[in-house]
Amino acid sequence: DIKDCLRCGKCKPVCSTHIPRANLLYSPRNKILGTGLIMEAFLYEEQTRRGISIRHFDEMNDVADHCTVCHKCLQPCPVNIDFGDVSIRMRTILKNRKQKRFSLMGKVAMAFLNVTDPSTIKIMRKVMIQWSYQGQRLGHLLAKRFGFLPKGKQPHVTHGKMPIQEQVINFVKKPMPADIPNQTTRQLLGIEDKNIIPILRDPEKLKNIEESDAVFYFPGCGSERLFSQVGVATLAMLYHAGAQTVLPPSYLCCGYPQTAGGEKEKGQAISTENQVLFHRIANTLNYMDIKTVLVSCGTCMDQLLKYQFEQIFPDCRLLDIHEYLAEKGYHLDENSQAQGYIYHDPCHTPIKTDQPLNIAKSLLGNNVIVSDRCCGESGTLAVTRPDISTQLRYRKQEELLKNREQLQSSENKEDKEDKENKDKPIKLVTTCPACQQGLNRYRNDTQMTAEYIVVELCEKILGENWQKDFIETVNRDGIERVLL
Repeated sequence: DIKDCLRCGKCKPVCSTHIPRANLLYSPRNKILGTGLIMEAFLYEEQTRRGISIRHFDEMNDVADHCTVCHKCLQPCPVNIDFGDVSIRMRTILKNRKQKRFSLMGKVAMAFLNVTDPSTIKIMRKVMIQWSYQGQRLGHLLAKRFGFLPKGKQPHVTHGKMPIQEQVINFVKKPMPADIPNQTTRQLLGIEDKNIIPILRDPEKLKNIEESDAVFYFPGCGSERLFSQVGVATLAMLYHAGAQTVLPPSYLCCGYPQTAGGEKEKGQAISTENQVLFHRIANTLNYMDIKTVLVSCGTCMDQLLKYQFEQIFPDCRLLDIHEYLAEKGYHLDENSQAQGYIYHDPCHTPIKTDQPLNIAKSLLGNNVIVSDRCCGESGTLAVTRPDISTQLRYRKQEELLKNREQLQSSENKEDKEDKENKDKPIKLVTTCPACQQGLNRYRNDTQMTAEYIVVELCEKILGENWQKDFIETVNRDGIERVLL
Protein backbone atom coordinates (compact mmCIF):
# COMPACT_ATOMS: atom_id res chain seq x y z
CA ASP A 1 0.00 0.00 0.00
CA ILE A 2 2.78 2.47 0.82
CA LYS A 3 5.80 1.29 -1.21
CA ASP A 4 5.39 3.92 -3.96
CA CYS A 5 5.54 6.97 -1.64
CA LEU A 6 7.74 9.72 -3.12
CA ARG A 7 8.00 11.62 0.20
CA CYS A 8 6.87 14.77 -1.60
CA GLY A 9 4.62 15.99 1.22
CA LYS A 10 1.70 17.08 -0.99
CA CYS A 11 -0.61 15.24 1.43
CA LYS A 12 0.37 17.44 4.40
CA PRO A 13 -1.83 20.54 3.85
CA VAL A 14 -5.06 18.53 3.49
CA CYS A 15 -4.47 16.08 6.37
CA SER A 16 -6.83 16.56 9.32
CA THR A 17 -4.28 15.41 11.93
CA HIS A 18 -1.43 17.54 10.53
CA ILE A 19 -1.79 20.75 12.57
CA PRO A 20 1.67 22.35 12.80
CA ARG A 21 0.88 24.55 15.83
CA ALA A 22 -0.44 21.54 17.77
CA ASN A 23 0.96 18.42 16.15
CA LEU A 24 3.53 18.53 13.37
CA LEU A 25 4.41 14.85 13.31
CA TYR A 26 1.39 12.96 11.99
CA SER A 27 1.06 13.91 8.34
CA PRO A 28 0.47 11.01 5.91
CA ARG A 29 4.04 11.27 4.62
CA ASN A 30 5.51 11.00 8.13
CA LYS A 31 3.10 8.20 9.04
CA ILE A 32 4.22 6.30 5.94
CA LEU A 33 7.85 6.72 7.02
CA GLY A 34 6.95 5.51 10.52
CA THR A 35 5.00 2.55 9.14
CA GLY A 36 7.98 1.56 6.99
CA LEU A 37 10.29 1.67 10.04
CA ILE A 38 7.88 -0.50 12.06
CA MET A 39 7.79 -3.06 9.23
CA GLU A 40 11.60 -3.10 9.03
CA ALA A 41 11.86 -3.56 12.81
CA PHE A 42 9.56 -6.60 12.69
CA LEU A 43 11.45 -7.99 9.68
CA TYR A 44 14.89 -7.51 11.29
CA GLU A 45 13.84 -9.17 14.54
CA GLU A 46 12.25 -12.09 12.71
CA GLN A 47 15.28 -12.63 10.45
CA THR A 48 17.81 -12.43 13.27
CA ARG A 49 15.68 -14.59 15.60
CA ARG A 50 15.93 -11.94 18.30
CA GLY A 51 12.24 -12.35 19.22
CA ILE A 52 9.50 -9.87 18.35
CA SER A 53 9.20 -6.84 20.63
CA ILE A 54 5.56 -6.05 21.35
CA ARG A 55 6.56 -2.42 21.91
CA HIS A 56 6.41 -1.99 18.14
CA PHE A 57 2.66 -2.57 18.39
CA ASP A 58 2.42 0.50 20.66
CA GLU A 59 3.97 2.61 17.92
CA MET A 60 1.70 0.99 15.35
CA ASN A 61 -1.32 1.91 17.50
CA ASP A 62 -0.04 5.47 17.69
CA VAL A 63 0.21 5.83 13.90
CA ALA A 64 -3.16 4.13 13.31
CA ASP A 65 -4.93 6.32 15.90
CA HIS A 66 -3.78 9.57 14.26
CA CYS A 67 -6.15 9.29 11.31
CA THR A 68 -9.78 10.34 10.84
CA VAL A 69 -10.10 8.11 7.72
CA CYS A 70 -11.23 11.13 5.71
CA HIS A 71 -9.34 9.94 2.56
CA LYS A 72 -8.41 13.55 1.68
CA CYS A 73 -4.76 12.60 1.24
CA LEU A 74 -5.61 10.51 -1.85
CA GLN A 75 -6.47 13.41 -4.16
CA PRO A 76 -3.13 15.32 -4.06
CA CYS A 77 -1.02 12.15 -3.96
CA PRO A 78 0.84 11.64 -7.29
CA VAL A 79 1.06 7.86 -6.71
CA ASN A 80 -2.51 7.34 -5.37
CA ILE A 81 -1.76 6.31 -1.79
CA ASP A 82 -4.84 6.49 0.44
CA PHE A 83 -3.57 6.49 4.02
CA GLY A 84 -7.16 6.19 5.27
CA ASP A 85 -7.23 2.67 3.84
CA VAL A 86 -3.74 2.03 5.25
CA SER A 87 -4.95 3.09 8.73
CA ILE A 88 -7.92 0.71 8.48
CA ARG A 89 -5.58 -2.13 7.48
CA MET A 90 -3.25 -1.35 10.40
CA ARG A 91 -6.19 -1.33 12.84
CA THR A 92 -7.36 -4.66 11.43
CA ILE A 93 -3.88 -6.19 11.88
CA LEU A 94 -3.75 -4.92 15.48
CA LYS A 95 -7.25 -6.24 16.17
CA ASN A 96 -6.51 -9.66 14.70
CA ARG A 97 -3.29 -9.97 16.73
CA LYS A 98 -5.08 -8.78 19.90
CA GLN A 99 -2.71 -5.82 20.18
CA LYS A 100 -5.15 -2.96 19.54
CA ARG A 101 -5.12 -0.42 22.36
CA PHE A 102 -8.15 -0.93 24.62
CA SER A 103 -10.71 1.87 24.85
CA LEU A 104 -13.75 1.43 27.08
CA MET A 105 -15.60 4.32 25.44
CA GLY A 106 -14.88 2.91 21.99
CA LYS A 107 -16.17 -0.53 23.04
CA VAL A 108 -19.39 0.94 24.43
CA ALA A 109 -19.97 3.13 21.35
CA MET A 110 -19.46 0.15 19.04
CA ALA A 111 -21.81 -1.99 21.12
CA PHE A 112 -24.50 0.67 20.71
CA LEU A 113 -24.10 0.56 16.94
CA ASN A 114 -24.14 -3.24 16.82
CA VAL A 115 -27.42 -3.84 18.66
CA THR A 116 -30.71 -3.92 16.75
CA ASP A 117 -33.19 -4.86 19.51
CA PRO A 118 -35.49 -1.86 20.22
CA SER A 119 -35.59 -2.44 24.02
CA THR A 120 -31.78 -2.69 24.26
CA ILE A 121 -31.36 0.44 22.15
CA LYS A 122 -33.80 2.32 24.37
CA ILE A 123 -31.87 1.37 27.54
CA MET A 124 -28.43 2.05 26.03
CA ARG A 125 -29.62 5.35 24.61
CA LYS A 126 -30.89 6.43 28.04
CA VAL A 127 -27.59 5.60 29.71
CA MET A 128 -25.12 6.51 26.95
CA ILE A 129 -26.77 9.52 25.34
CA GLN A 130 -28.94 11.19 27.97
CA TRP A 131 -27.20 10.43 31.27
CA SER A 132 -23.62 10.30 29.96
CA TYR A 133 -24.01 13.55 28.02
CA GLN A 134 -25.37 15.24 31.16
CA GLY A 135 -22.40 13.93 33.14
CA GLN A 136 -19.97 15.20 30.50
CA ARG A 137 -21.57 18.67 30.54
CA LEU A 138 -21.35 18.72 34.35
CA GLY A 139 -17.67 17.75 34.10
CA HIS A 140 -17.14 20.61 31.64
CA LEU A 141 -18.72 23.15 34.03
CA LEU A 142 -16.63 21.93 36.97
CA ALA A 143 -13.38 21.91 34.97
CA LYS A 144 -14.15 25.42 33.71
CA ARG A 145 -14.96 26.71 37.18
CA PHE A 146 -11.74 25.36 38.70
CA GLY A 147 -9.58 26.75 35.89
CA PHE A 148 -8.62 23.53 34.12
CA LEU A 149 -9.78 24.87 30.73
CA PRO A 150 -7.81 28.06 29.97
CA LYS A 151 -9.24 29.82 26.94
CA GLY A 152 -7.24 29.84 23.72
CA LYS A 153 -4.53 27.54 25.06
CA GLN A 154 -2.69 25.62 22.37
CA PRO A 155 -3.26 21.85 22.71
CA HIS A 156 -0.42 19.55 23.70
CA VAL A 157 1.48 17.40 21.23
CA THR A 158 0.20 13.81 21.30
CA HIS A 159 2.53 10.85 21.32
CA GLY A 160 2.14 7.45 22.91
CA LYS A 161 -0.41 6.53 25.54
CA MET A 162 -2.40 9.42 26.94
CA PRO A 163 -2.24 9.98 30.74
CA ILE A 164 -5.59 9.54 32.50
CA GLN A 165 -5.77 13.12 33.82
CA GLU A 166 -5.06 14.53 30.36
CA GLN A 167 -7.66 12.18 28.88
CA VAL A 168 -10.33 13.47 31.29
CA ILE A 169 -9.52 17.15 30.68
CA ASN A 170 -9.62 16.71 26.91
CA PHE A 171 -12.86 14.73 27.16
CA VAL A 172 -14.71 17.53 28.99
CA LYS A 173 -13.06 20.43 27.14
CA LYS A 174 -16.03 20.98 24.80
CA PRO A 175 -19.53 20.27 26.19
CA MET A 176 -21.78 17.74 24.50
CA PRO A 177 -24.98 19.16 22.94
CA ALA A 178 -27.97 19.29 25.30
CA ASP A 179 -30.72 19.27 22.67
CA ILE A 180 -30.57 15.55 21.78
CA PRO A 181 -34.10 14.19 21.07
CA ASN A 182 -35.59 11.87 23.69
CA GLN A 183 -36.83 9.28 21.19
CA THR A 184 -35.57 7.62 18.03
CA THR A 185 -37.24 8.09 14.65
CA ARG A 186 -38.82 4.63 14.82
CA GLN A 187 -40.18 5.22 18.33
CA LEU A 188 -41.83 8.44 17.18
CA LEU A 189 -43.47 6.72 14.21
CA GLY A 190 -44.22 3.38 15.92
CA ILE A 191 -42.37 1.24 13.36
CA GLU A 192 -39.95 -0.84 15.48
CA ASP A 193 -41.27 -4.29 14.48
CA LYS A 194 -38.49 -6.21 12.68
CA ASN A 195 -41.03 -8.26 10.70
CA ILE A 196 -42.81 -5.26 9.17
CA ILE A 197 -41.70 -3.13 6.20
CA PRO A 198 -43.06 0.41 6.70
CA ILE A 199 -44.10 2.36 3.59
CA LEU A 200 -44.85 6.07 4.09
CA ARG A 201 -47.04 7.84 1.53
CA ASP A 202 -49.49 10.74 1.41
CA PRO A 203 -52.85 9.35 0.18
CA GLU A 204 -53.91 12.77 -1.09
CA LYS A 205 -50.91 13.04 -3.41
CA LEU A 206 -51.09 9.48 -4.71
CA LYS A 207 -54.25 9.61 -6.80
CA ASN A 208 -52.19 8.29 -9.71
CA ILE A 209 -49.83 5.92 -7.92
CA GLU A 210 -47.95 5.03 -11.14
CA GLU A 211 -46.60 8.58 -11.50
CA SER A 212 -45.22 8.83 -7.95
CA ASP A 213 -41.60 8.09 -7.06
CA ALA A 214 -40.89 4.93 -5.05
CA VAL A 215 -37.75 5.40 -2.96
CA PHE A 216 -35.90 3.24 -0.43
CA TYR A 217 -34.51 5.24 2.51
CA PHE A 218 -31.67 3.88 4.66
CA PRO A 219 -31.59 6.16 7.76
CA GLY A 220 -28.39 4.93 9.41
CA CYS A 221 -27.50 5.11 13.10
CA GLY A 222 -26.88 8.86 13.34
CA SER A 223 -30.10 9.96 11.65
CA GLU A 224 -32.24 7.37 13.43
CA ARG A 225 -30.80 6.59 16.87
CA LEU A 226 -28.99 9.85 17.74
CA PHE A 227 -30.47 12.89 15.95
CA SER A 228 -33.92 11.50 15.20
CA GLN A 229 -35.11 14.88 13.85
CA VAL A 230 -32.90 14.27 10.79
CA GLY A 231 -34.64 10.98 9.96
CA VAL A 232 -38.08 12.51 10.61
CA ALA A 233 -37.24 15.59 8.50
CA THR A 234 -36.09 13.38 5.61
CA LEU A 235 -39.35 11.42 5.75
CA ALA A 236 -41.40 14.62 6.08
CA MET A 237 -39.85 16.17 2.96
CA LEU A 238 -40.32 12.94 0.97
CA TYR A 239 -43.93 12.82 2.19
CA HIS A 240 -44.39 16.44 1.08
CA ALA A 241 -42.82 15.62 -2.30
CA GLY A 242 -45.40 12.87 -2.86
CA ALA A 243 -42.92 9.99 -2.83
CA GLN A 244 -43.63 6.49 -1.56
CA THR A 245 -40.87 5.89 0.99
CA VAL A 246 -39.86 2.34 1.93
CA LEU A 247 -37.92 1.91 5.17
CA PRO A 248 -35.99 -1.20 6.24
CA PRO A 249 -37.58 -3.12 9.12
CA SER A 250 -36.14 -2.29 12.56
CA TYR A 251 -32.76 -0.71 13.34
CA LEU A 252 -29.74 -1.26 11.08
CA CYS A 253 -26.13 -0.11 10.92
CA CYS A 254 -24.32 0.08 7.57
CA GLY A 255 -21.12 -1.59 8.86
CA TYR A 256 -18.72 1.28 8.15
CA PRO A 257 -17.84 2.16 11.79
CA GLN A 258 -16.89 -1.44 12.52
CA THR A 259 -14.69 -1.72 9.41
CA ALA A 260 -13.00 1.65 10.05
CA GLY A 261 -12.30 0.63 13.65
CA GLY A 262 -10.45 -2.51 12.58
CA GLU A 263 -13.31 -4.99 13.04
CA LYS A 264 -13.30 -6.01 9.39
CA GLU A 265 -15.08 -9.34 9.88
CA LYS A 266 -17.89 -7.73 11.90
CA GLY A 267 -18.30 -4.97 9.32
CA GLN A 268 -18.42 -7.53 6.51
CA ALA A 269 -20.97 -9.64 8.40
CA ILE A 270 -23.25 -6.62 8.93
CA SER A 271 -22.95 -5.61 5.26
CA THR A 272 -23.79 -9.13 4.07
CA GLU A 273 -26.79 -9.45 6.42
CA ASN A 274 -28.11 -6.09 5.23
CA GLN A 275 -27.79 -7.04 1.56
CA VAL A 276 -29.66 -10.31 2.17
CA LEU A 277 -32.40 -8.38 3.99
CA PHE A 278 -32.65 -5.82 1.14
CA HIS A 279 -33.03 -8.64 -1.39
CA ARG A 280 -35.92 -10.00 0.70
CA ILE A 281 -37.50 -6.53 0.78
CA ALA A 282 -37.10 -6.22 -3.01
CA ASN A 283 -38.80 -9.61 -3.51
CA THR A 284 -41.62 -8.72 -1.12
CA LEU A 285 -42.21 -5.35 -2.81
CA ASN A 286 -41.61 -6.48 -6.39
CA TYR A 287 -44.79 -4.62 -7.44
CA MET A 288 -43.06 -1.31 -6.56
CA ASP A 289 -40.61 0.09 -9.08
CA ILE A 290 -37.94 1.40 -6.69
CA LYS A 291 -35.45 3.45 -8.71
CA THR A 292 -33.85 5.57 -5.98
CA VAL A 293 -32.04 4.60 -2.77
CA LEU A 294 -31.61 7.54 -0.37
CA VAL A 295 -29.31 8.16 2.59
CA SER A 296 -28.83 11.09 4.97
CA CYS A 297 -25.28 10.30 6.13
CA GLY A 298 -21.93 10.34 4.34
CA THR A 299 -20.42 7.26 5.97
CA CYS A 300 -23.58 5.31 5.11
CA MET A 301 -23.20 6.53 1.52
CA ASP A 302 -19.56 5.33 1.35
CA GLN A 303 -20.53 1.90 2.70
CA LEU A 304 -23.73 1.50 0.65
CA LEU A 305 -21.77 2.18 -2.54
CA LYS A 306 -20.33 -1.33 -1.98
CA TYR A 307 -23.76 -2.95 -1.54
CA GLN A 308 -24.38 -3.52 -5.29
CA PHE A 309 -27.86 -1.97 -5.12
CA GLU A 310 -28.24 -2.23 -8.89
CA GLN A 311 -28.63 -6.00 -8.35
CA ILE A 312 -31.15 -5.49 -5.54
CA PHE A 313 -33.35 -2.80 -7.11
CA PRO A 314 -32.58 -3.02 -10.88
CA ASP A 315 -31.44 0.25 -12.52
CA CYS A 316 -31.62 2.17 -9.23
CA ARG A 317 -29.38 5.07 -8.20
CA LEU A 318 -27.91 5.96 -4.81
CA LEU A 319 -28.46 9.59 -3.72
CA ASP A 320 -28.26 11.81 -0.67
CA ILE A 321 -31.59 13.32 0.44
CA HIS A 322 -30.28 16.82 -0.33
CA GLU A 323 -29.42 15.88 -3.92
CA TYR A 324 -32.91 14.43 -4.30
CA LEU A 325 -34.62 17.57 -2.94
CA ALA A 326 -32.50 19.84 -5.14
CA GLU A 327 -33.49 17.69 -8.11
CA LYS A 328 -37.16 18.16 -7.15
CA GLY A 329 -36.72 21.94 -7.14
CA TYR A 330 -36.95 22.60 -3.40
CA HIS A 331 -35.34 25.84 -2.22
CA LEU A 332 -35.83 28.60 0.33
CA ASP A 333 -37.26 31.94 -0.77
CA GLU A 334 -35.33 35.10 0.10
CA ASN A 335 -37.52 35.95 3.10
CA SER A 336 -36.87 32.53 4.68
CA GLN A 337 -33.08 32.61 4.31
CA ALA A 338 -30.75 33.37 7.19
CA GLN A 339 -28.25 36.24 7.11
CA GLY A 340 -25.80 33.70 5.77
CA TYR A 341 -25.00 30.00 5.92
CA ILE A 342 -21.68 28.39 6.80
CA TYR A 343 -21.73 24.93 5.24
CA HIS A 344 -19.48 22.31 6.81
CA ASP A 345 -18.91 19.66 4.17
CA PRO A 346 -18.23 16.39 6.05
CA CYS A 347 -15.02 14.41 5.51
CA HIS A 348 -17.31 11.65 4.20
CA THR A 349 -19.48 13.85 2.05
CA PRO A 350 -22.74 12.17 1.01
CA ILE A 351 -23.13 14.43 -2.04
CA LYS A 352 -21.53 12.69 -5.03
CA THR A 353 -23.36 13.88 -8.18
CA ASP A 354 -22.33 17.56 -7.96
CA GLN A 355 -20.12 19.88 -5.94
CA PRO A 356 -21.54 19.91 -2.37
CA LEU A 357 -21.49 23.74 -2.31
CA ASN A 358 -23.63 23.87 -5.46
CA ILE A 359 -26.27 21.61 -3.86
CA ALA A 360 -26.22 23.69 -0.66
CA LYS A 361 -26.66 26.91 -2.65
CA SER A 362 -29.50 25.50 -4.73
CA LEU A 363 -31.38 24.64 -1.51
CA LEU A 364 -30.46 27.53 0.79
CA GLY A 365 -29.68 30.42 -1.60
CA ASN A 366 -26.47 31.97 -2.83
CA ASN A 367 -25.25 33.32 0.52
CA VAL A 368 -23.49 30.08 1.49
CA ILE A 369 -19.77 29.61 2.13
CA VAL A 370 -17.86 26.39 2.83
CA SER A 371 -16.00 25.84 6.09
CA ASP A 372 -12.82 23.81 5.75
CA ARG A 373 -11.19 21.32 8.18
CA CYS A 374 -12.50 18.37 10.21
CA CYS A 375 -14.93 19.11 13.06
CA GLY A 376 -13.02 16.77 15.41
CA GLU A 377 -15.84 14.31 16.14
CA SER A 378 -14.87 11.78 13.44
CA GLY A 379 -17.27 9.06 14.53
CA THR A 380 -15.84 7.66 17.77
CA LEU A 381 -12.46 9.49 17.70
CA ALA A 382 -13.72 12.14 20.12
CA VAL A 383 -14.37 9.52 22.82
CA THR A 384 -11.50 7.09 22.08
CA ARG A 385 -8.74 9.70 21.58
CA PRO A 386 -10.00 13.05 22.96
CA ASP A 387 -6.41 14.41 22.93
CA ILE A 388 -6.22 14.08 19.13
CA SER A 389 -9.76 15.41 18.80
CA THR A 390 -8.78 18.50 20.83
CA GLN A 391 -6.09 19.33 18.25
CA LEU A 392 -8.59 19.02 15.40
CA ARG A 393 -11.07 21.28 17.23
CA TYR A 394 -8.39 23.89 17.90
CA ARG A 395 -7.89 24.28 14.15
CA LYS A 396 -11.59 24.03 13.30
CA GLN A 397 -12.58 26.73 15.78
CA GLU A 398 -10.20 29.17 14.11
CA GLU A 399 -11.80 28.32 10.78
CA LEU A 400 -15.37 28.84 12.05
CA LEU A 401 -14.55 32.23 13.57
CA LYS A 402 -12.92 33.26 10.30
CA ASN A 403 -15.99 32.08 8.33
CA ARG A 404 -18.33 34.08 10.57
CA GLU A 405 -16.26 37.24 10.15
CA GLN A 406 -16.22 36.69 6.39
CA LEU A 407 -20.03 36.52 6.22
CA GLN A 408 -20.50 39.48 8.54
CA SER A 409 -18.10 41.69 6.58
CA SER A 410 -19.72 40.79 3.24
CA GLU A 411 -23.19 41.51 4.63
CA ASN A 412 -22.07 44.88 6.02
CA LYS A 413 -20.77 45.93 2.61
CA GLU A 414 -23.84 44.84 0.67
CA ASP A 415 -26.67 45.66 3.09
CA LYS A 416 -25.67 48.67 5.16
CA GLU A 417 -29.26 49.92 5.25
CA ASP A 418 -31.01 46.57 5.46
CA LYS A 419 -31.64 46.34 9.22
CA GLU A 420 -34.03 43.39 8.91
CA ASN A 421 -31.36 41.23 7.26
CA LYS A 422 -28.77 42.16 9.91
CA ASP A 423 -31.07 40.92 12.67
CA LYS A 424 -31.17 37.43 11.15
CA PRO A 425 -28.68 34.93 12.56
CA ILE A 426 -25.76 33.34 10.73
CA LYS A 427 -26.43 29.61 10.60
CA LEU A 428 -24.04 26.67 10.59
CA VAL A 429 -25.32 23.73 8.52
CA THR A 430 -24.02 20.28 7.62
CA THR A 431 -25.04 16.93 6.11
CA CYS A 432 -23.59 14.46 8.65
CA PRO A 433 -25.01 13.43 12.07
CA ALA A 434 -21.58 13.05 13.72
CA CYS A 435 -20.56 16.47 12.36
CA GLN A 436 -23.76 18.00 13.74
CA GLN A 437 -22.79 16.75 17.19
CA GLY A 438 -19.18 17.86 16.75
CA LEU A 439 -20.09 21.35 15.48
CA ASN A 440 -22.58 21.94 18.29
CA ARG A 441 -19.72 21.56 20.78
CA TYR A 442 -18.34 24.90 19.54
CA ARG A 443 -21.59 26.68 20.40
CA ASN A 444 -20.20 28.57 23.43
CA ASP A 445 -17.21 29.83 21.43
CA THR A 446 -18.80 30.69 18.08
CA GLN A 447 -22.38 31.56 19.17
CA MET A 448 -23.66 29.39 16.30
CA THR A 449 -25.85 26.29 16.46
CA ALA A 450 -25.33 23.58 13.87
CA GLU A 451 -28.33 22.22 11.98
CA TYR A 452 -28.98 19.76 9.19
CA ILE A 453 -29.91 21.27 5.83
CA VAL A 454 -32.99 19.05 5.50
CA VAL A 455 -34.18 20.14 8.99
CA GLU A 456 -33.69 23.79 7.99
CA LEU A 457 -35.81 23.17 4.89
CA CYS A 458 -38.55 21.57 7.00
CA GLU A 459 -38.66 24.50 9.43
CA LYS A 460 -38.94 27.07 6.64
CA ILE A 461 -41.19 25.17 4.19
CA LEU A 462 -43.42 23.12 6.52
CA GLY A 463 -43.51 25.54 9.48
CA GLU A 464 -42.02 25.65 12.97
CA ASN A 465 -44.24 22.80 14.25
CA TRP A 466 -43.38 20.60 11.28
CA GLN A 467 -42.29 17.57 13.34
CA LYS A 468 -45.40 17.38 15.54
CA ASP A 469 -47.72 17.99 12.56
CA PHE A 470 -45.97 15.38 10.39
CA ILE A 471 -45.98 12.68 13.09
CA GLU A 472 -49.70 13.22 13.77
CA THR A 473 -50.53 13.17 10.05
CA VAL A 474 -48.45 10.16 9.09
CA ASN A 475 -49.55 8.10 12.11
CA ARG A 476 -53.18 8.75 11.20
CA ASP A 477 -53.26 7.39 7.65
CA GLY A 478 -49.79 7.67 6.08
CA ILE A 479 -48.05 4.39 7.00
CA GLU A 480 -48.67 1.07 5.27
CA ARG A 481 -47.23 -1.94 7.06
CA VAL A 482 -46.22 -4.87 4.87
CA LEU A 483 -45.30 -8.24 6.39
CA LEU A 484 -41.74 -9.23 5.43
